[in-house]
Amino acid sequence: PGSCPALCECSEPAKTVKCVNKNLTAVPADLPSYVRNLFITGNRLGQLPAGAFPAQRLPDLSALNLSGNHLWAVEAGALAALPALRQLDLSGNLLVSLSPQAFGEGSSPLEELALRGALRDHGALLSLATMLQSGALRNLSRLELADNGLVLLPAGMFTALPALRQLDLSNNSLVGLRNISFQGLGQLQSLNLSDNSLGVLRNSTLAQFRSMPALRRIGLGRNTWVCDCAIEDLVAWLKESDQVEGKETLTCTYPDKMLGKALLKINSSDLNCSVPVDLPSQLQTSYVFLGIVLALIGAIFLLVLYLNRKGIKKWMHNIRDACRDHMEGYHYRYEINADPRLTNLSTNSDV
Repeated sequence: PGSCPALCECSEPAKTVKCVNKNLTAVPADLPSYVRNLFITGNRLGQLPAGAFPAQRLPDLSALNLSGNHLWAVEAGALAALPALRQLDLSGNLLVSLSPQAFGEGSSPLEELALRGALRDHGALLSLATMLQSGALRNLSRLELADNGLVLLPAGMFTALPALRQLDLSNNSLVGLRNISFQGLGQLQSLNLSDNSLGVLRNSTLAQFRSMPALRRIGLGRNTWVCDCAIEDLVAWLKESDQVEGKETLTCTYPDKMLGKALLKINSSDLNCSVPVDLPSQLQTSYVFLGIVLALIGAIFLLVLYLNRKGIKKWMHNIRDACRDHMEGYHYRYEINADPRLTNLSTNSDV
């Protein structure tokens, strides 16, 4: 129980084992039972199979760092035999498969989960969302999802995390928060949304922020704010709220005439509202209006036809009679030309 695995460094007084940059392809099986802090980083584990950590052998392991191990798969039950686990770092791996049952069937005691740069694959993101929504990690107080290139997050991803206090979504490519619900995160204190591609925050999102009294730190720096008439609500909220850190540094990115202008210094007269913000909605309205106009024109045309039905009927009869007379003339000429006797008679008559 007190031995130290080969290629690892152990300290029993510090309750720590470090297996760093040793080209390990599997978790050492002979880890000492006293370990509380385990660092297995910079190796080539590849995958973390079920039972990767010996059952009942690591009763006190509370902090596990598995960053930078070229992990691509974490299978069901891989982390189930760690009853005291509170901190897990899987950052710097390229996860493709992340089983929603990685912590077993029940609820995990895990409090901090770091996945910085580990969710580049969309399937792994969906698996994480399924795991979080199942309530398996309902004890999480800190969740780090930075550096993952995320554009959109699955709807309702955070609804089963009542103990969450810190959420880091920085350095991604988030373009909006419309489908992200922060409802149920009553304990959330810190939300980092800096270094994304946010152009505006809608009223629904701002209303959620207002309803979260514990949320005192929101990071919004280095986003691509579009300063048109749609940003008025965000500007008004920034001016009245003390939740945003460094709000004085937030500046416009578009349009060019507003580039670099501080959001807090924007007035209604500065915004260009002549260009429709929601172009698809404007086009839909235009099509509806065009349809109504065409329907009115059609109705007026039918009404005119109905009111002049007698005159139109007489006009049609006149055309029919004129056509009949004309066709009879053609028929008479045809009969004369077809009969040689009538042809001579017609010729003599002409003479």
